[in-house]
Amino acid sequence: MSEVRWLLVGAGDIARKRVAPALVAAEGSRLHAVCDVRLAEARRLAAELGAAKHTADLDEALADPAVDAVYIATPVWLHVEQAVRAVQAGKHVLVEKPLGLNAADATRAVAAAEHAG
Repeated sequence: MSEVRWLLVGAGDIARKRVAPALVAAEGSRLHAVCDVRLAEARRLAAELGAAKHTADLDEALADPAVDAVYIATPVWLHVEQAVRAVQAGKHVLVEKPLGLNAADATRAVAAAEHAG
């Protein structure tokens, strides 16, 4: 893979100030899509950084075959569920820390990734 095409999940403060600019600036990396339950925020961040797509629907975003990897930058209580859904969709996943609220959550996410290969 010569270029990693990213789906950024979450268009809040950490995504806007740190994650999205880093994904855009990194060599071999392209911000392909932004997903946030607040569609206007997803649209705005995608437009600011040149992402091709934006949506409020995570399942729709994960179904996009152009997405290689998912960066999850949402509130902590959403991390595990979104990470599991992303690995089940066949995507590589990077989760903003912490992975989950407790060890059981983290173990669930790791198990899903191991099962997905």
